[in-house]
Amino acid sequence: MSVKSSTKRPAYARRSDLGDKLFYLLNYLLLGFLAVVILYPLYFIIIASISDPDAVLGGEVILFPVGLTLSGFQAILKRTDVWLGYLNTIIYTLLTVVLSLVVTIPAGWALSRKKLIAKKFFMIYFIIPMFFGGGLIPFYNVMSSLKLINTPWSVILPSVLSVWNLFMTRTFFDSSIPDGLVEAARIDGASEFRIFFSLVVPLSKAILAVMALYYAVGQWNSYFNAMIFLQDENLYPLQLILREILIASESTTGGSGETILEQYRLANQIKYVSVIVSSAPVIMLYPFVQKYFAQGVMIGSLKG
Repeated sequence: MSVKSSTKRPAYARRSDLGDKLFYLLNYLLLGFLAVVILYPLYFIIIASISDPDAVLGGEVILFPVGLTLSGFQAILKRTDVWLGYLNTIIYTLLTVVLSLVVTIPAGWALSRKKLIAKKFFMIYFIIPMFFGGGLIPFYNVMSSLKLINTPWSVILPSVLSVWNLFMTRTFFDSSIPDGLVEAARIDGASEFRIFFSLVVPLSKAILAVMALYYAVGQWNSYFNAMIFLQDENLYPLQLILREILIASESTTGGSGETILEQYRLANQIKYVSVIVSSAPVIMLYPFVQKYFAQGVMIGSLKG
């Protein structure tokens, strides 16, 4: 006589499955809500930039563009100073990334070595300016003493080293490059320079990509140093040129009432267009470098 085994699951198992489903459902709802909160402002900027300014000002643009128009894009892209600003920003960004990697990667490797002489002193030396600054006036005096005012280097050099990025690099080397591998290279007769260039750098592609990305995004979005140190408009980066255009378009001094109203409508549209023009290259690049952003977050979470 055969006894059939019961396939009925225990009550506690069914309750556990129901609890898991509710948990995942709440998680999806919460994440979906956060995604809408984060993405909708970006979506609104896009649809507002191609909508009739009167519809935007009247609150008619909510989910879809109203009265399609590209007048804002035409007003900005027909200006030669915008394209010059793009060129300047690309040059500043490329030079900043190259110089930053040349400075940050070797410095991070040196700080990750336990046998570095006066390592504690160097750590404190880098930490102090991370939290305390001399202020804008001393900063300007230093740049003036170095004859860097109104030169591209006044925009590039202050962005070459980020202490936070330096410590991220040190943490990566400290946790990802085994000491045994370095010692084996020394036993084989490799010099410190040979170890760094032939062993460390090839194994550090992740941190190289992360640092290049962080420095590039930071320089691309920067405008404050250019606003303080540059007087020649031919040296202005894109962000500063868009700022000047927006300020000029919002000026309503002089002219008839109709001219002032038209200027205000155009300024409102340019406000949205300028965000897209300045952010489009980074947004288009992001899907290709998303994994490096994730790696950067993980690097910062490691011990060190």
